[in-house]
Amino acid sequence: MLRSVASRFALLFLFGVLPGLLAQTDPVYRKPSPALAALVDAPAAPGVSVSPDRKSLLILERTEAPSIAELAQPELRLAGIRFNPATSAPSRALSYTGLLLKSVAGGAERRIAGLPPGARITHYAWAPSSRHLALALLRENGLELWVVEAATAKARRLTQPILNAVLADPFVWLDANTVAFLRVPAGRGPAPLAPRVPTGPTVQENLGKKAPSATYEDLLANAHDEAVFEHYGTAELTVVPLTGKLVLTPLNYRGLITNLTPSPDGQHLIVEAVHRPFSYLVQLVRFPKTVDVLGRTGTRELRVADLPLYEGSELGSGGVRGGPRQVSWRTDQPATLSWIAAIGPVAAGDTPEEKKPAPTRERDAWFTLAAPFTGAPAEQQRFEYRVTSVTWGDDSLALVTESWQRTRTVRTWRVAPGTPGGKRELLFERSSQDRYRDPGRPVTARNATGRVVLQRSADGSKIYLNGLGASPDGDRPFLDELDLATKETRRLWRSEPPVYEEFVTFTDDTLKLALTQRQSANEPENYYVRDLSSGSLTALTAFPNPYPQFAGVKKELIRYKREDGVALSGTLYLPPGYTPEQGPLPTLLWAYPREFLAAETAEQITASGTPEKFVRLSVQGPLPFLLAGYAILNDPTMPIIAPKGKQPNDTYVEQLVANASAAIDELVRRGVTDPKRVAVGGHSYGAFMTANLLAHSRLFRAGIARSGAYNRTLTPYGFQSETRTFWQAPEVYAAMSPFNFANKIKDPLLLIHGEADNNSGTFPIQSERFYNALKGQGATTRFTLLPHESHGYRARESLLHMLWEMETWLDVYVKAAPPEKK
Repeated sequence: MLRSVASRFALLFLFGVLPGLLAQTDPVYRKPSPALAALVDAPAAPGVSVSPDRKSLLILERTEAPSIAELAQPELRLAGIRFNPATSAPSRALSYTGLLLKSVAGGAERRIAGLPPGARITHYAWAPSSRHLALALLRENGLELWVVEAATAKARRLTQPILNAVLADPFVWLDANTVAFLRVPAGRGPAPLAPRVPTGPTVQENLGKKAPSATYEDLLANAHDEAVFEHYGTAELTVVPLTGKLVLTPLNYRGLITNLTPSPDGQHLIVEAVHRPFSYLVQLVRFPKTVDVLGRTGTRELRVADLPLYEGSELGSGGVRGGPRQVSWRTDQPATLSWIAAIGPVAAGDTPEEKKPAPTRERDAWFTLAAPFTGAPAEQQRFEYRVTSVTWGDDSLALVTESWQRTRTVRTWRVAPGTPGGKRELLFERSSQDRYRDPGRPVTARNATGRVVLQRSADGSKIYLNGLGASPDGDRPFLDELDLATKETRRLWRSEPPVYEEFVTFTDDTLKLALTQRQSANEPENYYVRDLSSGSLTALTAFPNPYPQFAGVKKELIRYKREDGVALSGTLYLPPGYTPEQGPLPTLLWAYPREFLAAETAEQITASGTPEKFVRLSVQGPLPFLLAGYAILNDPTMPIIAPKGKQPNDTYVEQLVANASAAIDELVRRGVTDPKRVAVGGHSYGAFMTANLLAHSRLFRAGIARSGAYNRTLTPYGFQSETRTFWQAPEVYAAMSPFNFANKIKDPLLLIHGEADNNSGTFPIQSERFYNALKGQGATTRFTLLPHESHGYRARESLLHMLWEMETWLDVYVKAAPPEKK
């Protein structure tokens, strides 16, 4: 392998390709070496969905990489969303190309018949009864609603291409035999034309109120944008039955609908819709919004809220929108509303002092209201932090989770919703960064209405928890039984080497059989039924290994220490067929830094360090370069730990360099890495890390930074876990911005960015300006802007070209690097 790559490199020089590369401006897509190119076309892992009755698996086939022609289809970018005006559907959504049904009891897979050739399925949903599936099929002129009968595995069309998925999922099951969907208004007509002559300037105004917000892309910019947004976003709520005559019945509700949630009894709908005045500073989710409850005929039964525009909230501050949020249904009752509302000054415009967490402070209140929604809401409980979820059981049991970002505190409470204001019991409290103490997630099941409720033992005294089982040896997934009276757990099962197996769901009412997903270092994920009593396994799927060429890859979790004693780790991969006799290799270190409040949690082994996991390859990660002869250190821990009395980022640069230095030292000590041929790379915050490492050290021969941010003054209201603003910590923003140190970067740096990156803070201007700064300082650098690509890259042509850029950069500046310049 190493010899063939070296030969390829020599031929490139012989025919003058590499010298031309460095000045290459010819806008054509390139391809990497055949070994890497083949990975782009490897079959994608199928998706799997379990039916509500747990008797069937839906297997969803998909293609990994669409063509650039697909990404180049017409696209509107308004209010933070992107959609194709010709189809009234998201323009970048994943789709499925085929569906199969598989019985959990065994038997052959059944391919769903009746779908048109070349079908692309963008949305799917099981009926509560598990007897049907609803599908949205993407056609050239819109989305069609289809239904599949599970017993026969046959599909039939219910509507013409009239679904509207611009602002929300286009359909929900109202009950077992009725689908409610959003349709394009009849006779919608053409979109408003932009005026050739403006009627006046675009004006924004703020009258002394603090309204900090993150930086967003794809915002509304003028009155014409607002009109176009309303034109395409407006939908009519309609229902269609599966039985009897096929009739589409409008529910007399029309608007900018962003969410539909039917009640468990199917008699009511929560409908959320945004309305004017819109904003030019924030996205759709912060626009003014009504939350209504409609009856089955479309009559409004209750207005839960009419929320005003919400333009300001500091990142990670704990501030939330005032008024009801998380409006939903009790899943264990026919029609009882549930919502959370902020109380106290945190709801709007709080001060830093008021944001400080205190055990006695009440920040959130939780309410319920049963149909017919005419009485006063019942205040269930008040909480010190922000409520993030409610999992329902019955009147005697629900689990409520609250958290506080600043301290990373997570709590789970046991409450009795049948007794509002009653005593609650703390079940768990930990740091969200403490993986080793994670008790697991409550196991849920679908009830008779198809809604998610807590899975309980036959006598109701126990619930079940399944978790990743993080440990110093990697993740060891488990299933526990929790006695609600004693709060003691009993381990029912745990995954053990040499495999990695995760609990998915129980498959029968005896709770003795479980559906699991099982994999090993060399075998991909497949589904099994496990007998928890005997330990026997019955295979349900046999998905093949899509990467047989990686069979000889060596994978190892390595551990080492930073100079200050902090324990670090990473996953080392060595190329197929590598032996120590070949000597040290050129190496690519691919990482993503994270902030921690304590060294204890920073030292914990991450999920990627589990040696029993299958090498699930992403062509956007570093592993393809194993086939080009590189050693890979993937996801080495790069903790940025808060010094005593300070914030983590106060010593970001020093800790970052120390992390990288420790990783290289360990690789050299092991004899697998040539210290003079090491590259560093990363995506997004990993790209930011890469640029900083090149600016503040000479540890690396070259760097690859994709879709990053390099000037933190362009994200002045916080980034990642940094909650301070630029004006509160200007020295931190300055020290962390590699743009400010462009003159210090002496090693080659490849910049890649998607032309349509809409991730908050990583707009293409970040790479454009950074490249200009590097070029102006005489750096060796190259900037590639990928047409139509967002924060992550999707088109086949883009992925191939990205690999070509990276492979060639590594070959030139790392593998066959010339002598270092002094």
